[in-house]
Amino acid sequence: MAISPPSERIWWKEPIAKVELVWIAVAFIWGLVMFGMMIYWHAEGEQNLSNEAYRTTPEMFAKKTNAMVDKYTVRQEAGFPVVRPPPGSDVYLIARLWQWWPILEFEKGQSYRLHISSMDWQHGFSLQPVNINLQIHPGYEMVLTVTPDTAGEFGVVCNEFCGIGHHTMIGKIHVVE
Repeated sequence: MAISPPSERIWWKEPIAKVELVWIAVAFIWGLVMFGMMIYWHAEGEQNLSNEAYRTTPEMFAKKTNAMVDKYTVRQEAGFPVVRPPPGSDVYLIARLWQWWPILEFEKGQSYRLHISSMDWQHGFSLQPVNINLQIHPGYEMVLTVTPDTAGEFGVVCNEFCGIGHHTMIGKIHVVE
């Protein structure tokens, strides 16, 4: 029970002050502007990736990845195979405790379909210094089309805590001229 109950029991029938109506209108219009900007940023701002997701199993994905590694390995780097697939091909990257496998090598200006899946836990795929972030779930294959426009070495970082070795989960993608 209130100390001093309102004189009118049905509060929604009370008139709304003009200041409150102005703020409600401003908030509504701002919400519409931000909704429109999300669509604009996706289409024109190149902020969000258009990707695909498919169901898979760790065994099926590992089989495809191993076939690619066997076919396109060009050298070893720190005990990891460096794979250089032809432009336009499907490229596979495995996330597992606590590594990204294999190291990929792309050609600048060429497009590739990058398939990423986890063998064990949820991982986060973050390509640095480019602002690409994806959640990688076991049982799903994330597919995105990448066209590198800058040569250099890019780091692949797990940005989703995946256990005690999470801080060591760093991979590489080389982009060559």
